[in-house]
Amino acid sequence: MNWTIAGTLTVLPAADHPELLADPVAKALAALDADRVGVAEIDPELADTAAFCEHYGSPLSASANCVIVLGKRGAEERLAACLVLATTRADVNGVLRRRLNVRKASFAPMELAVEQSGMAYGGITPVGLPQEWPLYVDAAVAAAPEVVIGSGIRGSKLLVPGDLLAALPGAEVVEDLAR
Repeated sequence: MNWTIAGTLTVLPAADHPELLADPVAKALAALDADRVGVAEIDPELADTAAFCEHYGSPLSASANCVIVLGKRGAEERLAACLVLATTRADVNGVLRRRLNVRKASFAPMELAVEQSGMAYGGITPVGLPQEWPLYVDAAVAAAPEVVIGSGIRGSKLLVPGDLLAALPGAEVVEDLAR
């Protein structure tokens, strides 16, 4: 694929480079149209979105962040993931709280997100998350021709068409998930 958002990255076929992916991500790619997914090795110190975009020349508007949310209703806790463009913020206390049918929703603690996802903090991605988690994809992400997301580790990024993200198992496209 010809990635217009790659900046200075060297993009390789993700299916051919499992060493650049967290284990759950590599396993999940086997069930996807992996020919449409690229991976690029990056400096792990530059994994945070703003630093990544500035250094590699990839547009911030083409980056999407995967946020893990913990919702609570009484003693019951629910984890979910949401994917929003980096230029926006997930509406955790409005749209997401209602979708999860919980009284309180907040970003999941780092330790919990890492342990439950099997991925590195700062690299968590919707590809390969536990299947029992709801995955909410903002409509703007789903409509994007291509976006940069995490790879499950801090040392690489995935390049993926938005429609492929919207078609992930358990994904639900949500209008106005982000502001």
